[in-house]
This record gives sequence, structure tokens and C-alpha cells, in this order.
Amino acid sequence: MTYEELIQRLDPAVYQSLRQAVALGKWPDGRQVTEEQRAICMEAVIYYENLHQIPEEERVGYIGRRKSCGSDEDKGSDGPVVQTWG
Repeated sequence: MTYEELIQRLDPAVYQSLRQAVALGKWPDGRQVTEEQRAICMEAVIYYENLHQIPEEERVGYIGRRKSCGSDEDKGSDGPVVQTWG
């Protein structure tokens, strides 16, 4: 089985588990994720999101940016808005 085939068959629950491992630095059972595991998980998550056409604003690492045009909505903004998943 190729890497692409593996990602195509990846269950959405496993994908979410990988996302959580990348975000928290630990597996669902509480064990620490190594840097190598985190890198592999991140690659798989990014590949999955591209393959399954996950909307950009729902992808791991997405940072939304507000337009700075001086409107009342923009006042009080401290910078980028980080989109969380869940």
C-alpha cells in the first residue's frame, strides 16, 4: 500500500486523532508524541486535508486575518484570529 492509498483510506476519526496529537503533543492515551511522530502526523494531516478538500479555514494551522480598514469591527483586534477545530 502506498502512502497516498493509506491517506485515502484514513478514517475521519483517525484523522481527528492525528490532528489532536499534533496540537497537544500527546496521544489520546496521554503518552508524549515524539518530534518524529509529530512531523509524520503533521504530514499525514496536511495530505489528508488536501486530498479531501477540507476548507482552508478548517485546516490545521489556519490563521484567519482580519482586513484592516479602520471599521468598528477591526478596532480592538489584537491581530490574527486562530481557527480552532473541534
